[in-house]
Amino acid sequence: MTATDTIPDRRRGLSPRQRARRSRGIQYAVLIVIVVVAAFTANWGQIVDVFFSAKFIKESFTSGLPGAFVKTLEYTAGAFVIGLLGGTLLALMRLSRVAPYRWFATAYIEFFRGLPAIVVFVAFSLLPLAFENLVIPFDPYGTVWLALGIVAAAYMAEVIRAGIQAVPRGQVEAARSLGMPPGLATRKIVLPQAFRIVLPPLANDLILLVKDSSLVFIIGTTAADYELTGFGRDLANTASNLTPLVTAGFCYLIITLPLGLLVRWLEAKAARAN
Repeated sequence: MTATDTIPDRRRGLSPRQRARRSRGIQYAVLIVIVVVAAFTANWGQIVDVFFSAKFIKESFTSGLPGAFVKTLEYTAGAFVIGLLGGTLLALMRLSRVAPYRWFATAYIEFFRGLPAIVVFVAFSLLPLAFENLVIPFDPYGTVWLALGIVAAAYMAEVIRAGIQAVPRGQVEAARSLGMPPGLATRKIVLPQAFRIVLPPLANDLILLVKDSSLVFIIGTTAADYELTGFGRDLANTASNLTPLVTAGFCYLIITLPLGLLVRWLEAKAARAN
């Protein structure tokens, strides 16, 4: 018989599993208390009138919400294409043996990753003041695509660079041994595999772009070019009610939730392939 066998059960310490179970019980109890208190103290009538008014939900859909939804998709899609192309170029420059290319790519990536996207939008809104004859094509699409795209390129560059470095070096060496030029080996061997590797994080970047499109109002678009946040904000100010803004927020979820499911599916697929 050991010394611990002589200690009464009530004096023994709890096992790790028992401590974890007790901790979860306390957390559930606290959560239940918070929910109950909120349910009985909240003014639900006022909450519904201010945030979920059926009248203003209907007005949102009849006043242009579907158009703002489409604009958000268009702004996001164009910015994603520019970000993907720019990010690919920056990633290749970051891995280049030419030092000035590496310096430029590194400076660009660090600068725009450290700069808030809203500052870039403000800068683009002030460009006509600095350059009188400056005309950005397809305005406001061109302005939005560039403002979002140059920021997205900095983030995508690092993702794509990691994907390129994850491609086995032996495949590149095998292609070179067969006489394939370096540029052709990169296009035909490296980049296709790299993009398959980085699809999940690129999908995450697309979700971030959808949300960053809410900054479009900074450049002062007209009502016909409103995205979801601009539309909801304008109608909420007009109606003195937050329901249009909440409705626009739910529209963002309609876009981002399926993309989130896509990310998880791609990650699971990649895990199975490994």
